[in-house]
Amino acid sequence: MTDQPPASTAAPGARRPAVLEGVLERITYANEENGYTVARVDTGRGGGDLLTVVGALLGAQVGESLRMEGRWGSHPQYGKQFHVENYTTVLPATVQGIRRYLGSGLVKGIGPVFADRITQHFGTDTLRIIEEEPKRLVEVPGLGPKRTKKIADAWEEQKAIKEVMLFLQTVEVSTSIAVRIYKKYGDASISVVRNQPYRLAADVWGIGFLTADKIARSVGIPHDSPDRVKAGLQYALSQATDQGHCYLPEEKLIADTVKLLQVDTGLVIECLGELAAEPGEGEDPGVVREKVPGPDGGGEPVTAIYLVPFHRAELSLAGQLRRLLRADEDRMPSFRDVDWDRALGWLKGRTGTELAPEQEAAVKLALTEKVAVLTGGPGCGKSFTVRSVVELARAKKAKVVLAAPTGRAAKRLAELTGAEASTVHRLLELRPGGDAAYDRDRPLDADLVVVDEASMLDLLLANKLVKAVPPGAHLLFVGDVDQLPSVGAGEVLRDLLAEGGPVPAVRLTRVFRQAQQSGVVTNAHRINAGQQPLTDGMKDFFLFVTDDTEEAGRLTVDVAARRVPAKFGLDPRRDVQVLAPMHRGPAGAGALNGLLQQAITPGRPDLPEKRFGGRVFRVGDKVTQIRNNYDKGENGVFNGTVGVVTSLDPVDQRLTVRTDEDEEVPYDFDELDELAHAYAVTIHRSQGSEYPAVVIPVTTGAWMMLQRNLLYTAVTRAKRLVVLVGSRRAIAQAVRTVSAGRRCTALDFRLATPLT
Repeated sequence: MTDQPPASTAAPGARRPAVLEGVLERITYANEENGYTVARVDTGRGGGDLLTVVGALLGAQVGESLRMEGRWGSHPQYGKQFHVENYTTVLPATVQGIRRYLGSGLVKGIGPVFADRITQHFGTDTLRIIEEEPKRLVEVPGLGPKRTKKIADAWEEQKAIKEVMLFLQTVEVSTSIAVRIYKKYGDASISVVRNQPYRLAADVWGIGFLTADKIARSVGIPHDSPDRVKAGLQYALSQATDQGHCYLPEEKLIADTVKLLQVDTGLVIECLGELAAEPGEGEDPGVVREKVPGPDGGGEPVTAIYLVPFHRAELSLAGQLRRLLRADEDRMPSFRDVDWDRALGWLKGRTGTELAPEQEAAVKLALTEKVAVLTGGPGCGKSFTVRSVVELARAKKAKVVLAAPTGRAAKRLAELTGAEASTVHRLLELRPGGDAAYDRDRPLDADLVVVDEASMLDLLLANKLVKAVPPGAHLLFVGDVDQLPSVGAGEVLRDLLAEGGPVPAVRLTRVFRQAQQSGVVTNAHRINAGQQPLTDGMKDFFLFVTDDTEEAGRLTVDVAARRVPAKFGLDPRRDVQVLAPMHRGPAGAGALNGLLQQAITPGRPDLPEKRFGGRVFRVGDKVTQIRNNYDKGENGVFNGTVGVVTSLDPVDQRLTVRTDEDEEVPYDFDELDELAHAYAVTIHRSQGSEYPAVVIPVTTGAWMMLQRNLLYTAVTRAKRLVVLVGSRRAIAQAVRTVSAGRRCTALDFRLATPLT
C-alpha cells in the first residue's frame, strides 16, 4: 500500500486537528526517503482490533506509545484511516505497556524474555531505573554487567537519536539518514545541520547535495549563497565521477551547475575560480583546473576540472607505471636469456597443451616486460595463458601474487592457477579511511603480480595497487577491454591499451575449437561484432520472447526460480543470477528482487525477519554491499561484495552475512541501507563475477541502456547457460548500439607524455 492519499485542503479557520493515542504495533510500509509511513496501532479499546494510521511517522518505533495529531479519513480499498500530521512519543505507564515497549526490540539487548524479567523486578519504575540508575539492572536474574552496560548505552543513544530526529523532522530527513548524522557528529548533530548543512554531503554517506540543499533551504541558507554554489559545483563533479568520468570540461561543469542550482552563470564562474584557486594554509584545495586533450583524442584541448583525489590518483598512477616500466632492476632476470623452446616444451609436458602463437607472445611479454596487458574475449585462451605465465614463473622460484577486484574473480583465478589469489582490497590490506598497509614505502613481496578482470579496476583502486608493486617486479593486467568499463571513475584498461602508449600488450583473437561448441562463447563474439545472437537449436543459449515489459519481468522470475533449476539441476540462489540492464521498471533489478525473494526465500511465521524501508531481510537472502565500508570485516567490505544472510537477531538488532570470501560480517539494523538484495543485480554490478547460469531480461523498457558492451558483458558472465527474456527488437537495439563516447580521462595522455 504505497499510494499516498491526496492532501487535505482545509480552509483557514477549519477545526483543530483530531488527536489519537495508541501503541505502534506494526509498520506495514515506510519510505526511508521522506518518512511517509503506513502503520497499525493499538488504541487500547479492546477486541484486539488495530487501526491504520498513515503519514509523517518519521523515527517512530514499534512498541512506542504515540500521541498523534491529524485527521480522520477513509481509503476506498483499506477503509478508515487516521492521517498523521505530527506526533510525540509518550512513555507507557503500565507494567504491560512497559513490557511490550521494551520487548519490541526498540532497545538493543532487550528482547521479550528480558523485558518480562526486568518489568517483573522493577514494575512501573522500570523506565526510571533504566534512565537514572541503569547499574541496578544487574539485580535482574541473567543480566550481568556487560549486558547492563550495553542496555544503558543503547538507551542513551536511542534517546539522543530521537532528539536529533525530532529536529530533523522539521527538515524532512529520513530515519536512516538521521541515525547516520548522529553517528557522525554525536551531540554536535543539530548544530552542524543548522549551521553547516553542506558539510553533510561530504561527510555522511547517503546524503548527497540534493538532500543537503533541502536541509539548507529549510534552515534559511540563501539560494545564491557562495557556500551553496561551491557545494553544487563539487556535487556536479562527484555525479560525473559516479558516471565514470575523472574530470569534466569546464564549460560542461558550469552549464550543469547553472541548470542544477538555477543561479546566474557569472556567480558559478566566480565560485569555480575561488574553488580552483591555491588553498590557504591549512585549507584543502577545492578542485584542480588543467588543460588536457579532449576525451575523443582529437581537436582542441579542453580545460579539465577535477576533484582533487582523482587528479592526484591520475598523476600518481601514470608516474608509478612509468617508474615500473623504466626500472633498472629486474626481479625475474632469468627470463632475459631463457631458452624459450626448452621452456615452452617443459610447459607443454606439464600442462599437456601447446600454446598458440599469440599465447606464446603473451607469455614471453609478461615474463620479460615490467608492465604488460593481456586482453581478449571469451574462448580465446586468456585463462590458460595466465596459468602458463604463473607455471613458468614459479618454476624459476619467483614469488607470484595473484589478485582480482572481486571475491568471485579471485576464487576463479586461484582455481585456474592452483595458487592462492585474493581480492585487491585484501591484498593491500586497506584500512579505515581507505589507506593501504602496502604502498610505495612498504611494497608487496612479489616478483610477479597478476591482476585478473582488470577492466573492473577504477582509477583510485588501480593507483593504490600499482603503488604497492616493488621496482623490478613484473605486473600483468588481464581483462576483456570490450566489456563495460569499471563502475568507479576511469577507464584504466582501455587507457593502458591506447595506441602509442608505453605499455606493451597482446590481444588474443583466435577462438579455440572447444570453445566454438559453446553457444555462450559463439554468441558473445557475435554480439561484440554487431551480429544478432543465435538462439535456435542451442543447448546452452535460449530466448523466451515477449514484447510486454511486465510479462518479461514475471517470466524472468519463473525462468530463474523454477524452470532453469528444474531442467539443469542448478540451485536458484547459488547458481542462477538474474542480470538486468537497469534497476528501475517492471523488469529492473529492484522489482525482480522482490519477486525472486518471494519465490526463493519466502517469509515464514516461525522465522524472524527485519523490515528496513521498502525491503525485508530474511535468513537465506542473497545480498550485496552497495558502498565501500573500510570499517567492516577484516579488511573492509566493498561495493559489489555478495553474500548470504546467515543469522538475524531481533534482540541485538543485528544480522550476519557470509560473503563470497567466506567471511562472516555483522550488520547492525541501522546499517541495512548498505545492503541490497542480489537475486537480481544490474549488469554493471555483475562485472568480475561468473555464474553457472544467467537470465537476462532485455526489454524496450530499458531502451536508453541497451548497448552492445552491456549485453556482451552480461552474456560473458555465464559459464554454462544464458537465457534471454524479452523482445527481439530490444535485443537488436542492444547489438547495434555502440557505447556513446569515451569517458573523460587523461591517463593515456599522461602515460604518453615524456618525462621532463
